[in-house]
Amino acid sequence: QVQMVESGGGLVQDGESLTLACTASGLHFNLYSVGWFRQTPGKEREGVSCISWRADTHYYIDSVKGRFTISRDNAKNTLYLQMTDLEPEDTAMYYCAAADGLCSGSRGSYNYWGQGTQVTVSS
Repeated sequence: QVQMVESGGGLVQDGESLTLACTASGLHFNLYSVGWFRQTPGKEREGVSCISWRADTHYYIDSVKGRFTISRDNAKNTLYLQMTDLEPEDTAMYYCAAADGLCSGSRGSYNYWGQGTQVTVSS
């Protein structure tokens, strides 16, 4: 059974930093592209960032470029999202996901999902 478990969310002030982690089990993690999505109530889940299985391809949504950094440790089956200079607009539930295809910002490309971790940025 595949499991993806996010951690690291919390409440921070505008301009502060957080690092999210997602640990996967039950799949060959090193063969999957993995990504982060976020969602706020009443809105579609949007792709934030993605990293290919060899970590040679990265994708970032425009609003986080220069502030967020995605990385992975295949030996630990773990995906990270380092978030700096956080803004209230970054407030959302953050989900990690795994795709058996190319790195993508499209929700439909992903096979497995975590349950999410809440990030709240206060102004």
